[in-house]
Amino acid sequence: MEVFPTKIPDVFLLKPKVFEDDRGFFFESYHNKKLNNSLNKEIQFVQDNHSQSKKGVLRGLHYQIKQPQGKLVRVVIGEVFDVAVDLRKNSSYFGHWIGYYLSAENKQQLWIPAGFAHGFLVLSEYAEFLYKTTDYYVSEYERCICWDDPTLDIHWPLSEKPVVSVKDQAGQSFKEAELF
Repeated sequence: MEVFPTKIPDVFLLKPKVFEDDRGFFFESYHNKKLNNSLNKEIQFVQDNHSQSKKGVLRGLHYQIKQPQGKLVRVVIGEVFDVAVDLRKNSSYFGHWIGYYLSAENKQQLWIPAGFAHGFLVLSEYAEFLYKTTDYYVSEYERCICWDDPTLDIHWPLSEKPVVSVKDQAGQSFKEAELF
């Protein structure tokens, strides 16, 4: 696995070593010791999540204000534009975002530490999205920032208005949100 820093420290793009031949492919999608050594952190995951969404669905920007979750995210079918927003007030990157195209084809993963909001837009006909979390989901701690918040000015690759859940439509502005 190769680990690449992003423009926001503590967020990393991971590219696995893929072995392909005429039968198909194989790669190690997760290895705790290698990940911890690569990131120079001790990360333990407690929950795996799997979502499937149709083209044009935008999920996020989600985070937990208590029991914040670090996430290791990847796509196993289709393609998404994945976004992380730094919500750590003491960070010099506070309010900055990064976005990467993750797909079943490129097999890349994104490590997003606790203290970030996360969201993604489905670009393919549908996508299956997997992620590991460092803490458990607790609904009363979940918060949502509007995906189209003008302060954040995220450059989503949209060709039309996205499909957003009722809960996500009610997301707060960045300026009003509870932050870390």
